[in-house]
Amino acid sequence: MSVPVSDFLPRRFHARAVTLLLGALSVSGVAVARADANAASKPADGAMTAAVTGAPGAVTRDNTTTTTPAASTAPSAAPRVTAPGVPSADAMTTAPGALAAAPPARFLLQVLAPQVTVRELPRTDADAVAGISRGQTLLADQEKDGWYHVVIAGAVRHDGWIHQEAGQYGDTVLSVRAAPAGSVMPVDDSSADTIARRPAMPLLPEAYGVPAVDPRHVPPPEAALPRESVSVPDRWRIMQALGFGFPLYDPYHQNVLKGDLPAFGDDWFTALGLISDTTLEARNLPTPVAPQTSASPGSLDVLGKGKQSAFVENVVLNLSLVKGDTTFRPPEYEFRFVPVFNFNQTRVEEARVLRVDPRQGTERTDNFVGIQELFVDKHLRNVSPRYDFDSLRVGIQPLNLDFRGFLFQDNALAVRLFGIRDSNRWQYNIGWARRLEKDSNSGLNDIHQDARDDNLLFFNLYRQDFLVPGFTGEFVVVHDDNREGGPDYYDSNGFQVRPAVMGDARPHDYRVDYFGLNGDGHFGRYGLSASTYLAIGRDSHSPLAQRPVDIRAGFAAAEISRDFDWIRVRGNALYASGDKNPFDGVATGFDAILENPQFAGSDTSFFIRQAVPLIGGGGVTLSGRNGLLPDLRSSKDQGQSNFVNPGLTLLGLGADADLLPTLRVLGNVSLLRFNDTQVLGVLRNQQPPSDDLGTDVSVGLQYRPLYSQNVVITGSVATLLPGRGLHELYGSDNSPPLYSALFNVILAY
Repeated sequence: MSVPVSDFLPRRFHARAVTLLLGALSVSGVAVARADANAASKPADGAMTAAVTGAPGAVTRDNTTTTTPAASTAPSAAPRVTAPGVPSADAMTTAPGALAAAPPARFLLQVLAPQVTVRELPRTDADAVAGISRGQTLLADQEKDGWYHVVIAGAVRHDGWIHQEAGQYGDTVLSVRAAPAGSVMPVDDSSADTIARRPAMPLLPEAYGVPAVDPRHVPPPEAALPRESVSVPDRWRIMQALGFGFPLYDPYHQNVLKGDLPAFGDDWFTALGLISDTTLEARNLPTPVAPQTSASPGSLDVLGKGKQSAFVENVVLNLSLVKGDTTFRPPEYEFRFVPVFNFNQTRVEEARVLRVDPRQGTERTDNFVGIQELFVDKHLRNVSPRYDFDSLRVGIQPLNLDFRGFLFQDNALAVRLFGIRDSNRWQYNIGWARRLEKDSNSGLNDIHQDARDDNLLFFNLYRQDFLVPGFTGEFVVVHDDNREGGPDYYDSNGFQVRPAVMGDARPHDYRVDYFGLNGDGHFGRYGLSASTYLAIGRDSHSPLAQRPVDIRAGFAAAEISRDFDWIRVRGNALYASGDKNPFDGVATGFDAILENPQFAGSDTSFFIRQAVPLIGGGGVTLSGRNGLLPDLRSSKDQGQSNFVNPGLTLLGLGADADLLPTLRVLGNVSLLRFNDTQVLGVLRNQQPPSDDLGTDVSVGLQYRPLYSQNVVITGSVATLLPGRGLHELYGSDNSPPLYSALFNVILAY
């Protein structure tokens, strides 16, 4: 029995002893190979001489002899294909002085892992002989239980085994495919004589479709391969795949209820919004003594006690279902439903202020549910690669026809076609709208009643960067066709609102066309918001003129602002034309369709927020609630427009100061004047009063404890310092001051 020499030697001497022994034996092999090569004219096709291999099917590498499979040495009928400059197997075996023939390659391996280890034997515990970086491509001639035999040629030769195994994320570390026909394993020898007599074999032949890589150089950068990414269902759930989870009540992180990731399918999103809007208000207004009876015995004056208080709670539920990725393009479909739940309670000091029946007292508690939005939005088409589009929206939807709500801002039943062009530089809206009846005490849509016979046709066109970059211009045309000249209409409190109780109070229709130019933006460091309107039309019967009248009225408003660090200073100016002669057949007092102005302090202003009644002038108000125009309507929400009115001029100054990131102070002072008071003298059956309406002064605080709009707390106080005209209307210089105090809390989810 023969015993291997290695059994008697320590392991650290194995490699060196074998190398010396095989090196000595190879000397005679080289000499024999040279002699046989000179003696033979040409070896047999596809065969290797015994002098070269020592035995059929053997190949000499680095002075060692390794047996290869018979299939590897068999001649091939197919033509050999090699890369330019790479010798074929035939050339390697027949070249004069060649030491050995390279075996054909069976596999082409590409390393996908950051690094793989080449081991001496096909075992995981075998010694490592080299490391291969990602992106390297090698040839292999054998495969054994997932191990591939490779040769790394270079200044120092290595040959060993690479294992195909699972990577860190479950993928494989090697890409294995069949080697191209004619590919051969690289053969190298460290002796200078062998290298000089054999053409160099590049490690990465260009014929394999990958660039050559010289291991002596810096390895190429690691490729960003998808196999190294974490497998997730879609890009919306990356955070969940990494182990993050957020509760549904948290609106600040990923939440399926807030539209951050699909609710179902690949691109169906839900958006849930919940808003609590709580308002507590105290005010003192000119209040008449009830004609039938008074809540205070012995009241003989025209004016009674004017203190009032109101508590209003609105809970707004926003429900949206959207199809489509809306990050860069409009939704394919949007279904939206917004009910508002209202509770209101009002207390006054005089009878017949809240209800027409004085027996119902001085307190009113009411609740109502209004449907403010109910529409479907359909994306019709994209017209450019930048997602310029056309869309159609049908149903109850919010409409605002200008920047500041001067003409029409409401939630109406409408069909609206809208879209953008030229990479969002142009925006357009065109559509039809029909106004809905409002609940008298909450101002919400009352869908239980028939829609009003008041139809709007509108078109507006916006242009970004109009005149200068940063300024947006708008052109708007609106046709208001009001045909409510039918039976008298009374609100839920019993007061007549159509037609208004003034003049001969005869039902009437009107048709008015509004033409407007608006702009909003900045010129350098100065901000500018401006609006101009021209109203042209005809009223079938004016209650004061008691005849048909032509409507010719105008409106202009502008706000200029400038930021100084943490303070913004604003200047406001407004002009609404008034009617000089109520009986001349031309109505020149400007009135809007349904205004909600964001101007001159808006909600904090006394004159804008409060409805100031015109005592002794019929059942109309001097100005409507949340309105700026002294249009003498019976109700801003339920009444008709009136173009025979005194008009208004406003000059104001205001400032917004951000004292803290969470605290803002608001202040406004506005001088108010009537443009012409002839109509007031006619209604009051007295000499026209002075045009000095008074001075509106307001100040407010806005606190956002979370630095966002999720919690907004606002408090404000305002007063109207009466001018001479107001004193003449109400007949007393010693009347209590007109004031309002507001406290509002908005909680949004």
